[in-house]
Amino acid sequence: MIVRSVSHDVRRASLRERLELEGFVRLLEAHDPLSAMVGENATAVLPEVGHVEFDGFWSSSLTDSARRGLPDIELVGMRSRLQGIAEMFAVTSKPLLMDGDTGGRVEHFEYTVRDLERAGVSGVVIEDKTGLKQNSLLGTSVPQLLETVEAFSEKIARGKAAQSRPEFMIVARIESLILGMPMDDALHRASAYVSAGADAVMIHSRQSSPREVLAFAALFRAAHPTVPLVAVPTTYNTIRAEDLRAAGFNVVIYANHMLRASLRAMDAVARKILNHDRTLEVEPACADLKDLLTVEVESGRAVGA
Repeated sequence: MIVRSVSHDVRRASLRERLELEGFVRLLEAHDPLSAMVGENATAVLPEVGHVEFDGFWSSSLTDSARRGLPDIELVGMRSRLQGIAEMFAVTSKPLLMDGDTGGRVEHFEYTVRDLERAGVSGVVIEDKTGLKQNSLLGTSVPQLLETVEAFSEKIARGKAAQSRPEFMIVARIESLILGMPMDDALHRASAYVSAGADAVMIHSRQSSPREVLAFAALFRAAHPTVPLVAVPTTYNTIRAEDLRAAGFNVVIYANHMLRASLRAMDAVARKILNHDRTLEVEPACADLKDLLTVEVESGRAVGA
């Protein structure tokens, strides 16, 4: 694999630049340097599309918690997570969008924005819930409360006022559909958050069909034709990225698949070693050892600050 790196200023600006130039980006969850290197080097060729690759990374609070053996309830501090991101940035060149959970107290969020900017992160996504944070895909099976529109709008506005670099993005994540609220509530919140200064809107859904996010996209686009729109097709995973693009989305996030894939693979290998009392049978499921021994540093790149 190729090791690349760029300065924080170049990396931080590149997500917004890519959106303005191409209008669409694919982001892949990465939780450590190795997963980020895999994502950075992955490529494919699609019919009628041509060459595709991931345009950047998603730092998930779920995977950052799970890899530490912790529940996804904002137990892992932002500065702790930034230490891991610094390690990923040392060996990659693509931008990263941060999962900021609820953003915490509004007074704390201002400092979080500054920390993320200094670290070279391109933007943060905050969700409009209050109280103990629970994973959104749990839906109404656990207590989850929406924040008031006014309070969340203030958090966005104060976060925008705190930032020092214009390219940094604050993305408002709308949880209305997750918690069974009507479409009108989601659209009202979206408009309020855009007015408060949100650089983009993420609409979240736990439905297995993309119908409700596509319906939201059509209505949102009619009111806000130029505001970037973000999809996270974890549960409605039958839809292709190009179809989301055609529906008006600008960002698609594959939010937890790298850690989920590694967990299943490691579990299978561990059990097979025990069952066979040797490692011969697991070799087909393992990367060649040379892939771990051979890391090539690409020349001509500036080392990240």
